[in-house]
Amino acid sequence: MEKFLKPQLIDLPKIYDPRGNLTFMQDGQDCMPFPIKRVFWTYDVPAGEGRGGHAHYTCHELIVAVSGSFNANLFDGREWTHYTLNRPYIGLLLPAGYWRTLDNFASGSVCVALASDIYKEEDYIRDFEEFVKYSQKRHG
Repeated sequence: MEKFLKPQLIDLPKIYDPRGNLTFMQDGQDCMPFPIKRVFWTYDVPAGEGRGGHAHYTCHELIVAVSGSFNANLFDGREWTHYTLNRPYIGLLLPAGYWRTLDNFASGSVCVALASDIYKEEDYIRDFEEFVKYSQKRHG
């Protein structure tokens, strides 16, 4: 399952068609390093608002801007990395153990997330200072 240890952008399958393109994800696909247990989407984010503001202990995610664009800001406990997601055929693989915030949503944006586990509140780290302490222990 651990095909990735750091966040990375991946190309998703894209089927070109003059009537409109199609992109899909499914379990067992080479670019998907974990089984999909949950799918959720975020939309209608008001101007200036952000989402995220948490980390996971064990859950991995793939996030995609299926419409519009937004920024994904990731912190591993040492440094921040920033991604702009704006293509429905590019996904950001996000392993557990990264603090994430999403911001700068364009009007009409939709963020879809495919997760490696069902929703479990105990898997969330919602306090940034707690996350920093957790990551210091993890990194030594």
